[in-house]
Amino acid sequence: MAVIDSNRTWELVEERLAVTTNERHRVVLSVVLEHMKAEAVPDLDRLMETLCPTPDYHFWNNGQDVGPKTTEGVRAYYAAFVESRSNILEYELDRLIVDDHCLVTEGYLKQIYPGSYAAQLGFPVDDESADYLIVFRQLLLWPVDENGKIEGEDSYASGPVSITKLSFDELPQAYIDLVHAPAS
Repeated sequence: MAVIDSNRTWELVEERLAVTTNERHRVVLSVVLEHMKAEAVPDLDRLMETLCPTPDYHFWNNGQDVGPKTTEGVRAYYAAFVESRSNILEYELDRLIVDDHCLVTEGYLKQIYPGSYAAQLGFPVDDESADYLIVFRQLLLWPVDENGKIEGEDSYASGPVSITKLSFDELPQAYIDLVHAPAS
């Protein structure tokens, strides 16, 4: 089995959407689903289309909010995320709560990082030329405005639960194509 299956990221959201009859809840679920799928492609313009005009992200690390603010700040954050080549991820949800104004998701966020980028972020890796599966426990609040656009993300993460060096044959093809493709 692949160590990352991006489709699992939105599995629970799709399941809930399929049985939800409340129209406002369907709006909230649908915009987050679209956001998740745009992030997986990644399609920066499609991703930004899911957001309100003035998104405000809160990423809580060690008591500090380090999330990007404003449309320009969020766009720059996502552009850097794609550039980092760490966008092959799976957010394995085990809890989802929806109301008229917010979707709450909780689960394990699994990402593959090039060793050099993981080291740059301060993760304890022993080989910067290797690739690492880094797993976090994460809770996300996805507030949605009256127009059905995401206002931001409020993220609470545990810090790494595990850091595992991967062999080449454990890497998903999408990651190999992104990170290890021969230069043209």
